[in-house]
Amino acid sequence: MLINYKNVEINQQDLCVLNNINMQLDKGEFVYLIGKVGSGKTSLLKTIYGELDIVSGDAEVLGYNMRTIKRKHIPELRRKLGIVFQDFQLLTDRTVYDNLEFVLRATGWKNKKEIEMRIGEVLEQVGMSNKGYKMPNELSGGEQQRIVIARAILNSPEIILADEPTGNLDVETGRQIVKLLKNICENGSSVMMTTHNLQLLQEFPGKVYKCENHGITRLSEKQEKPDADIPQEIIKERSMEMTAEQAEYVDE
Repeated sequence: MLINYKNVEINQQDLCVLNNINMQLDKGEFVYLIGKVGSGKTSLLKTIYGELDIVSGDAEVLGYNMRTIKRKHIPELRRKLGIVFQDFQLLTDRTVYDNLEFVLRATGWKNKKEIEMRIGEVLEQVGMSNKGYKMPNELSGGEQQRIVIARAILNSPEIILADEPTGNLDVETGRQIVKLLKNICENGSSVMMTTHNLQLLQEFPGKVYKCENHGITRLSEKQEKPDADIPQEIIKERSMEMTAEQAEYVDE
């Protein structure tokens, strides 16, 4: 088991965000986190990569005890994770190639030929082989997100954490991004992503956890199937959510 949370509580600024969390991620799984804006989805992801502390409960990520992990070991943990941000966070003054090279060198790669080969591999994997010379501002939103995914898989992570990876994209581009993440999952990396686009759950099925009322529940296996009807209360909640731009700093 790659992630195992038992009775976990998460606070932010002394306020309870989520409590009594029970959640698992196994090898090869594709997991969705859904829920209204401000329900704690992003906060939950932050605990997985050591950005936010866990108050109580048992939490294990890739063999690390997240209650007792030392700060000096967090970079070591993060090298085993791939993180995909909604707002890309690419270095705007560097080319696509240089963005990827920066990450590899920062994580210990030194051999120039090996670096060139690995960058070529990940760019091909995300369908961006001919974009290495481009600057980020020369790319569309969908292309930038593909580069962010390429960056996330550089070190062959065991887990990819994707925080609203389709939030700033049009519907078709969003579909392509999730399809890409699905393919990566099938090739060996487990994926956990937050989303407010519930149609994705039907087209690209996976395990589904819903954050609500300071807790987290798993949808039934019947509801997770491709032809399942999404519960009406969830659809209603989606229609009431704020836009991603309005919610940028709410779900922290």
